[in-house]
Amino acid sequence: MSDKETNILNKLYFISGCMFVFSLLIVVKLINIQFVQGDIYRALAEKRAIKDVIIPANRGNIYSAKGNLLATSVQRYEIRIDLVTPSNKNFEMFVKELCDSISVFNHRSSAQALESSTNLERNLRRARENKNRYFLLAKNLSYSDYIRFRNFPLLNLGAYKGGLIVEQSTKRDYPLGAIAQRSIGYEREDDQGYITRVGIDGAFGQKYLRGIDGKRLKQSIGKGQWKPIEDFNQIEPKDGYDLYTTIDVNIQDIAHYALLEQLQIYNADHGSVIVMETETGEIKAISNLGRNSKGNYYERLNYAIGESHEPGSTFKLMALAVALDDNKIDTTTIVDTNGGTLSYYGKKVRDSKKGGYGKITVAEAFEVSSNTGVVSAIYESYKESPSKFVDGLYRMNLQDSLNLPILGEGKSIIPDPRINNGRWSGIALQWMAYGYGVSFTPLQTLTFYNAIANDGKMVRPRFLKEVKSINKTVKLFETEVINPQICKPETIKKLQVLLKNVIEKSHGTGHRLFNDEFSMAGKTGTCQKDYSEKDKLNYISTFSGYFPADSPKYSCIVIIHEPDKNLGYYGADVSGPVFKKIAQKIYTDLPSVEFIDNLDKSSKEVENQHEKYYQASKKHENVIPNLIGMPAMDAIAVLENMNFDVKLIGEGNVVNQSIKIGNKLKLKPTVILELL
Repeated sequence: MSDKETNILNKLYFISGCMFVFSLLIVVKLINIQFVQGDIYRALAEKRAIKDVIIPANRGNIYSAKGNLLATSVQRYEIRIDLVTPSNKNFEMFVKELCDSISVFNHRSSAQALESSTNLERNLRRARENKNRYFLLAKNLSYSDYIRFRNFPLLNLGAYKGGLIVEQSTKRDYPLGAIAQRSIGYEREDDQGYITRVGIDGAFGQKYLRGIDGKRLKQSIGKGQWKPIEDFNQIEPKDGYDLYTTIDVNIQDIAHYALLEQLQIYNADHGSVIVMETETGEIKAISNLGRNSKGNYYERLNYAIGESHEPGSTFKLMALAVALDDNKIDTTTIVDTNGGTLSYYGKKVRDSKKGGYGKITVAEAFEVSSNTGVVSAIYESYKESPSKFVDGLYRMNLQDSLNLPILGEGKSIIPDPRINNGRWSGIALQWMAYGYGVSFTPLQTLTFYNAIANDGKMVRPRFLKEVKSINKTVKLFETEVINPQICKPETIKKLQVLLKNVIEKSHGTGHRLFNDEFSMAGKTGTCQKDYSEKDKLNYISTFSGYFPADSPKYSCIVIIHEPDKNLGYYGADVSGPVFKKIAQKIYTDLPSVEFIDNLDKSSKEVENQHEKYYQASKKHENVIPNLIGMPAMDAIAVLENMNFDVKLIGEGNVVNQSIKIGNKLKLKPTVILELL
């Protein structure tokens, strides 16, 4: 044998040896996989082919106080078919009947149904040839439609023989639509797992509404698709509890549309309304409407709970409550309005009435909303010890959070000379007296006014009455008292009189809301907003109070931000009418409340005069009206809304006007009114 042949033979031996060793390694590895690690790999394979899928529980329903459905979870179903599973015999026997049933289900005409059935059968046969195991037949079905669908031919054979696949999902539905949407709320989870909780649903979702999720086994069918192994759940989900809120649907509807109408009239940016039951603190209505880029209003944010802002003149009630309770002043104390202007460190406090009101009582200063009058009373009382004024506010719990279950409550702000946070200055006390430098949410302000209506008892605003499981009460929510007596009973009585006089007395800022057959009590508020820059200056219009005045049943606050300044911005003009409309409608539209007859009764003569003036003003917007006999404050309001400057001479009602009645002016000079 030659050397060449020997080399070739050695190479063959070497290759054969390598192949033998490699084969031996393969055998060893297979034995290891099969017998040593077999259980591990089998479990891994099963895990990759089969998985547990969470079936979300039905979220509990949310109801109004009287059982109206506010939010509910609606089950939706998707029907698919595994076209590999049915035998040839079953498929051929039932496929046409299945297609006919689906076509009729879709509510087509006879001709359309026939065409649809033919097309569907063609698609099903093609899908079966392509071994499609996840063919969509119908989606977004209600429960009744789902039951009907699964009883169609072939599908009624179930998952193994008929290829039936049922996918279940839950959709949150709101029967009232956009009304009170932010207050009813929701709980949503995004793709990153971040959960947003809003309103009542978000506040109580985890504890009561969520329920217990179920489980269902699903099998991988390739291409990232999974189908249920059975047509039933391995663990059935348990529904959440139902919540019964304090919301009254009728009052909510009244508040929503009253606010919406006024926002549209004054082209305002946003606003909110809250109606609270005086004795219990139950929130009967809460509406928050903001304007979008297209000029439409919707529930954008929960301003009533989350938006803290300077309250303006509505704070004067709180300021006087402290001074009266400390015996620093009385309602009969005389204050000097100093010609309508006060100056502190170069900063001025001005009255809306030029020239001020002369020397008036504290009661009158509140009723006409004199800034200089109230500031003088508070400053002279506490200039030597401003911390005592702040302590009085603390004593009435005005610095405290309401500790609401609903997330996002705005923080109250009260400057304190003892706290070095940059909020206190030489003018802090004066500015606080008429509602600047302090900050509260609408609900925080209303809680104080409700306490005045409730004879001094401050109760926590409440959104829930009870939690139920079917008809069984799980938890009952009672009224919580924040402070049993925020100030002395005699102080409360004086404040109640002041609020009543704001509307009933002819000089009161809310007198235009007066109706001698329906009593209300409250305070107007007109607060400047963004006043640091004149080109950005806007207003917040507020009315806060309660009704009926002598035996309060409900308290209410109306706040409208940034009304069109050319149309009006005073609290009595913008927010006051909303308050009156809500109060009036509650006592005329709701059968549960004993109402007053002839609430809308009016003088025919007055109606004729109003219509005459309205038509004239529409025809000639710059025509000087007849102001003779009008109270000074009403005349000022009329002329300022027409963009005229006004100068007053004297006090009382108008007896003479510098520009004759009916004069049509292109320019807008100052109108001088003589009063007597």
